[in-house]
Amino acid sequence: MTLAVMLQGTASDVGKSVLVAGLCRIFHQDGLRTAPFKSQNMALNSGITPDGKEMGRAQIFQAEAAGIAPDVRMNPILLKPTSDRQAQVVLMGQVATSMDAVSYHQYKPRLREQILAVYQSPAGEYEALVLEGAGSPAEINLRDRDIVNMGMAEMAQCPVIPVADIDRGGVFAAIYGTLALLQPQERARVKGVIINKFRGDVALLRSGIEQIEALTGVPVLGVMPWLDVDLEDEDGVALQAGKYHRTDRRDIDIAVVHLPHIANFTDFNATAAQPDVRVRYVRDPQALADADWSFSRAVKIPSAICAGCARAAWRTRSSRPGSARCRCWGSAAAIRCWAKPLSMRWSLALAPSPGWGC
Repeated sequence: MTLAVMLQGTASDVGKSVLVAGLCRIFHQDGLRTAPFKSQNMALNSGITPDGKEMGRAQIFQAEAAGIAPDVRMNPILLKPTSDRQAQVVLMGQVATSMDAVSYHQYKPRLREQILAVYQSPAGEYEALVLEGAGSPAEINLRDRDIVNMGMAEMAQCPVIPVADIDRGGVFAAIYGTLALLQPQERARVKGVIINKFRGDVALLRSGIEQIEALTGVPVLGVMPWLDVDLEDEDGVALQAGKYHRTDRRDIDIAVVHLPHIANFTDFNATAAQPDVRVRYVRDPQALADADWSFSRAVKIPSAICAGCARAAWRTRSSRPGSARCRCWGSAAAIRCWAKPLSMRWSLALAPSPGWGC
C-alpha cells in the first residue's frame, strides 16, 4: 500500500515546496520509491520534462530530490496567468485552452475524475507520495469546488500537515485561524503543524507552542529553521517582495525590464550568480540609463504589454549622456515588442501597437 502525506499552507509562499522536496529526499534515502504530486499549480516559470511537456518547476526539483525523472503526472494541471482574470490552462503538459477565473472555477468539478485517475497511476507505482497543496485550505470561498487542498486530500485519503511561516509574523494567528475555518471532516485529517522559516532561539517559542496546542488540540510537529536556499521561483511574488533587488555595484550591470506577467525570469539566475555581474529588475525607464546591458524577457500577453510600455515611455535603447548606448537583448515573445510598427493580428487583445522602436 502506498504511503501518502500532504503538506498544505496557512498562506501562499510559506515554504511548502522546499519541505515537500525535503520529505521526498528523506524517503528516497530511506529506500522508498517516492514521488511528489501537486494536482494544480499556478506559475509562469514552468519547466520542461524529458519528453517535452510542461509542468511546474517545483515538482521538477522535488522529483530530482526523490531521485526520479520529472513526469507530468506529478502536476497534471498548470495554470499560467495571462492577465489578472485570465489564465492559460495546461493539462498533462500540453496547452488545452484559456479561461477566465469564474469559468475555470465552474469547470473544476469536471476535472476531479481526471485528477483522481492521474493520481492513482503513480500511487500504484511508488511506495510513498508527498502531496503539496496550493495557497490555503481555509479559502472558504473556493471550498465547494476545491481540487488542490482538502479536496485533493479527500481524493487521496491521506493525512494533512499544515505549514505556517513565522518569518512574515502572526504565525500563531495563522495556525489558529486556518484550523478554525476547516470543516470537522477536514480538520480530522490534520495530524500536526510545522512552523517554518524560524530565526533565533527556539526556546522563545515554547510557551507559544504549548498554548496553540492547547487551543487547537493539534500538535506542533517541528520548527524548521530559516534556510537560505537558492531555488528557482515559480512566479513574480519573489520579484514583488524584493528578493531580486540589487544595490551593490559590480563590473557588469544588467537591467532586466520588469514587465507585468513576466515569464521564466529565473533564466537570469545563472548570470546573477556570477561574482562580477549585477542583475537587477527595473520598472522605471530612468533605471536603464546606467546599465551595460538591457534584457527583455518573455511575457504571456506581449501585445498588451508592448502597448502599455509604449504609453509608459519605455525605451530599451536608452542612452547614457556622453556615453555609448545600452546594449539591448530580448528573448521569446519580448522580441515582438521591438518592432516598429508592431503588427498584432495574432492577438485579439489589442489593436496594432507602435512597439518600442528599437
